Amino acid sequence: MPHRPTALERAFDLARSGECATVQDVRQRLKADGYSDAQVSGPMLTKQLRELCNAAAPAKEPEAETD
Repeated sequence: MPHRPTALERAFDLARSGECATVQDVRQRLKADGYSDAQVSGPMLTKQLRELCNAAAPAKEPEAETD
């Protein structure tokens, strides 16, 4: 039987992946994957996930100036 990560492990994986821009995106993906998002709550955990999502977000290129 293959190992299924816990909801918390999956949340951190999603946040690091760059696929989720926000913690709400992480929670939605957890639900879609059949997990309960009840374990993904609390201010410290939310902060950690938010920081991981932000760090994994693709860098935006500066827009060219027009005259």
